[in-house]
Amino acid sequence: MATAIEFNNISKIYRLGTVSTGTLAHDIKRWWTVNVQHKEDPYLKIGETNDRSSKGESEYVWALKDIDFKVEQGDVVGIIGKNGAGKSTLLKILSKVTAPTTGSIRARGRIGSLLEVGTGFHPEMTGRENIYMNGAILGMTKQEIGRKLDEIVDFSGCERYIDTPVKRYSSGMMVRLGFAVAAHLDPEILVVDEVLAVGDAEFQKKAIGKMQDVSRGEGRTVLFVSHNMAAVKNLCRTGIVLQNGRMYYSGDIDSAIDRYLDDSKTMLKTSVENRPAATKGAGGRYSLDMEITAAYLLNASPAEIANDEPISFAVCLKRNNPKVRNARVCVSFENNEGLRVTYHISREIEIEREETKVRLSIRKHHLTPGSYHARIEVGTRDFSRGGFCNNYDAIDRAVEFHVKYIHQSLKDEFGVWDNSWGRTYQADESIEATTIE
Repeated sequence: MATAIEFNNISKIYRLGTVSTGTLAHDIKRWWTVNVQHKEDPYLKIGETNDRSSKGESEYVWALKDIDFKVEQGDVVGIIGKNGAGKSTLLKILSKVTAPTTGSIRARGRIGSLLEVGTGFHPEMTGRENIYMNGAILGMTKQEIGRKLDEIVDFSGCERYIDTPVKRYSSGMMVRLGFAVAAHLDPEILVVDEVLAVGDAEFQKKAIGKMQDVSRGEGRTVLFVSHNMAAVKNLCRTGIVLQNGRMYYSGDIDSAIDRYLDDSKTMLKTSVENRPAATKGAGGRYSLDMEITAAYLLNASPAEIANDEPISFAVCLKRNNPKVRNARVCVSFENNEGLRVTYHISREIEIEREETKVRLSIRKHHLTPGSYHARIEVGTRDFSRGGFCNNYDAIDRAVEFHVKYIHQSLKDEFGVWDNSWGRTYQADESIEATTIE
């Protein structure tokens, strides 16, 4: 299969806080060294690794360093990594928004970029006028836009407002219109950066479907950046993991996602306390008649929980309404793709004191391997509705843990279980709750 894109030793260095080198003397030295003496840029030797979490000593940082890989024609490549890993910089270099400091890119065919959807929209112009203007910016001719206008408007779902100035559009409508224009550019290479971060579920589903049609049905190449692992897994066939500006892994998408998630296991959040006021009562949605003041994961090795090992928590409750005398605690687990996989509700607990600590133990969780986080909620149960009736308080992503297979007697049985079938295996929603203080 032909190569669509070839990245050859791509690196990008930035000076923190300033444009260029910051001084005339530095600019002249750089120009003289590179253009007259034909030597390496002296400021490339002092750049540090792109780690946004540490201060560092140098004023220069490598946003990308020695990126070298090929993308085959018709492939759909997911580029994943933490914020600041260099994903957007890589796509901007490919789209010629910025130039690499070293290295080169060879791309075969027209590139359509969805880096900042809706960029260039004029607020005083109507949606129709902006379609023509944005299409021209992206390289479409007026005749080409005219032929696809009805299709673009229909795809955007903004037909009723198409002759209304876009300053009256919501942010979601702007994204819809901008994506619709770029998606109908018919490029040989489509570059997509976080366009699904804004927009409703219907639009996200439609956008993923369009990108699938572009890649699978029309044989075009797609580079897709997103923090939505479910969307990446659904859309992409291969993946690249960036870490601190360097390429950490390249291979099939399932292995790439596993590598990315495994990198987070060493920084698991095992407790929550001293909560900001804005998070209490689920941001104002719950009554706060009873408050969760702290929560702790009690397992000794949160990064290596066995599939037959109970998952235990300590939850500290504070009663703010004297009339509240009982409550139930709910624990639900979500995977790193944002999907809820299990839901456990305790028995009714009598609350006798103003402050109470409750121990929760989920004996049989049957979670498949992977990283999870727990949402902890307190309220009362309404069995007729199948859920909580009075929601007092809740903590999203209270604690994190990682499940791996250890118990040999279950290893073979679990080994045939494919995560595409679900994230639980014969789930038994059994939970014990006892007051310990």
